[in-house]
Amino acid sequence: MKKNIIAGFAVVLLLVACKNDKKVLDSLADYNNSMTEKGYHFGDKLTLPKEVTDDAESISISFGDKETSELTINPKFFTLGDNAVTFNIKTKGGETLTQDATINVFAKNPEQKINYEIVAEYPHDPKNFVQGFQIEGNTIYESDGQNGSSQILKYTLGTTTPLASTKQPQEDFSEGSTIAGDKVYQLTWQSKKGYIYDKSSLKLLSEFAYPNVLGEGWGLTYDGKNLIASDGSKLLYFLDVNDPSKLIKYIAVAGSSQIYDQLNELEFHNGFIYANVWQKPIILKINPANGEVVGTFDFTEIAKKNTKGSDDVLNGIAFKGENMLVTGKNWSKIYEVAIK
Repeated sequence: MKKNIIAGFAVVLLLVACKNDKKVLDSLADYNNSMTEKGYHFGDKLTLPKEVTDDAESISISFGDKETSELTINPKFFTLGDNAVTFNIKTKGGETLTQDATINVFAKNPEQKINYEIVAEYPHDPKNFVQGFQIEGNTIYESDGQNGSSQILKYTLGTTTPLASTKQPQEDFSEGSTIAGDKVYQLTWQSKKGYIYDKSSLKLLSEFAYPNVLGEGWGLTYDGKNLIASDGSKLLYFLDVNDPSKLIKYIAVAGSSQIYDQLNELEFHNGFIYANVWQKPIILKINPANGEVVGTFDFTEIAKKNTKGSDDVLNGIAFKGENMLVTGKNWSKIYEVAIK
């Protein structure tokens, strides 16, 4: 009889413990869900609910192979944008509870809505599926995608006749490109390699493998020191221009209330990175020091005139002096806009 009483008491304790554990995890989930839209800024403390802290002997947050018990949004652990983490709670009863969560970190300062006006229009070959786009002098350098028709070419602004071009192998889908000195660098989408050409003739000089962290090639630009690449995520990767297989660093990108990913065609101008958001008529102005979006361009009206399907989207940024040139995949026009 005594054994039955003890066993029954143990079952009651187990049920109470399970109930408490569920209460802790439910409370933590409610808190995390409530913070998803609001987000955090660097330096903020996580003020977890009393139901969590009162029953916890210790709390930590893990990020892959990193872990911290400091419940503060520290850039040593967190990046701008969405952060996939796991909360690890050791209860006073000796249980270990875990819960996956997403912590959104936003830029502190609101991004500026940047106004512009169209000041000129130029022809663009609608056969060209623009992936990379830049201008030097009056010459456009363009990387065009699609398997079997990918190429790098250059032509004079105001014409559509190539001055030089080089086609990529059948299996390559060309992506972003940029000019660095007397060379043109070009990415491929999923071939895990890039090409380097002579700027004058567009003769292929060499190729390079991607750093392992770069899953795909999307956009590419040059800041005068490093190549900067995107891979369709929220990250921008700085690569050694003399050895593009070498990663220098990376930054994550976010606005003051919005997470941006699908970063695509890139341009560097006057100390800022400009990034097209794939399949959206939006171009971001990004601080390369910390990844904060400081301004946004809305090209909805221009895109409406040129986008009929899901592929012919805005995708081309270049600077002609202080004016911006924009175009898109299979567009028949290049627009020159003056920034107000």
